[in-house]
Amino acid sequence: MISFVRELARPKNRYVAGIAVLAAIGGFLFGFDTGVVGSAEPFFAKALHIGSFGESWVVGSLLLGAICGAALAGWLAEAISRKWTKFGGGCLFVLAALGSAAAPNVELVCAARFVLGVAVGSASFVAPMYISEQSPKSLRGGMTALNQVMIAFGIFVAYLSDYGLSGIGAQNWRWMFAVEAIPGLALAIAMVIVPHTPRWLLERGREDEARAVLAKTRDRDEIDDEVGEIQDVVNAQRSTKLGELIGPRLRPMVLVGIILAFLQQAVGINAVIYFGASVLKFMGATTNTAVYEAISLGVVNFLGALVAALLLDWVGRRVLLIIGSAGMVTSLGALGWYFSTGHSFQHNEAWVGLVCVLGFLAFFEISLGPVFWLMIAELYPLGIRSKAMASATMVNWTANFLVSYFFLSLTKGIGKDGTFWLFGGFALLAVLYSMFRVPETKNRSLEEIEQELGAHEEGAANHVAA
Repeated sequence: MISFVRELARPKNRYVAGIAVLAAIGGFLFGFDTGVVGSAEPFFAKALHIGSFGESWVVGSLLLGAICGAALAGWLAEAISRKWTKFGGGCLFVLAALGSAAAPNVELVCAARFVLGVAVGSASFVAPMYISEQSPKSLRGGMTALNQVMIAFGIFVAYLSDYGLSGIGAQNWRWMFAVEAIPGLALAIAMVIVPHTPRWLLERGREDEARAVLAKTRDRDEIDDEVGEIQDVVNAQRSTKLGELIGPRLRPMVLVGIILAFLQQAVGINAVIYFGASVLKFMGATTNTAVYEAISLGVVNFLGALVAALLLDWVGRRVLLIIGSAGMVTSLGALGWYFSTGHSFQHNEAWVGLVCVLGFLAFFEISLGPVFWLMIAELYPLGIRSKAMASATMVNWTANFLVSYFFLSLTKGIGKDGTFWLFGGFALLAVLYSMFRVPETKNRSLEEIEQELGAHEEGAANHVAA
């Protein structure tokens, strides 16, 4: 951790940190909208006269849009660059945020939030890719985790914003949605300022521009080696086709990303975030009290993400996955027990449930939260990186939609206790998968990871053939 801070203090690394912060505004958009809808949900549900079905669709429409946005961003990131894809996402976010605020009925709210989801999905996909490609390997874990920090920070700011706007009348939810245009505009402006990534420039044969970017982010004696590494991989991967994602050489890497994408959502994180006020109301809080108490969820979420950013390049990815997932098993198991005790105990001892939720958030933020995004930016060969990351991101958003859309139905069908025990079961699967199948990627360049995994698979194939 001390070495990470020391590395970050170097002049060139301060520049990397600066552009990473600007790029991570994309993560802030994701988090801000997540937090906004979580606290605004009781208010727009009442104003638009909708039940749990309508509430689920207001949340789910964004997630369906995000699936489409992630798929589109995989192509755009290659065609027009990581930078301009994020710029377009910021512009679209501004328009959709204002549209959702002005919509006169639930159908148009859902339509506007679908478009908002396209912007969020593209930003969530491109942000970790951009940051990882700009960062030196000594800082790549912490810098890429910055995206998760900004997601958590966005959730926290949204809870504060919603609490501040909750008392302005029956139309307060419209202002909560409208405020989202501000970070969208900030992302669009920031993307005009930041440079292209050297990897994208070298893929386009623009070596002089790539060297100019590396001159600002690397020591002089590192530039030639990094350019050479990237060019070797670019040349080797130019002929890579989409179908090779399921081929024997790449399949193990692709599966790791896809399974982590699913597990990150299957533990129920966004059910708790999107319906944070509802979860607190389950514990006996009133609507206004729930909106206020949701701030504590944002604080713990944000602090956990900060801790992860400091630990990832010190402890490693795999260790944090195992520890954090085990903590989630404990927290979700305890939360399920809390909801099995009956209304009297739950309302009298609401602090027990709140502690379980806060523990769950903290363990998520040091493990599956940041590590998934970092791993999918590290594991894949450059030639198929955008396609593979898009596939994993689409799986992530699809799982997000399914868990969030059916959350309220699950609490009624199998009970609140059964719902959180189900999430705990997926957290246990995350522990086991991390222990036996997830590789460690700490302190390796993106090219080294590819070459090592590729050599391993090639060697295994040769062994079988022999």
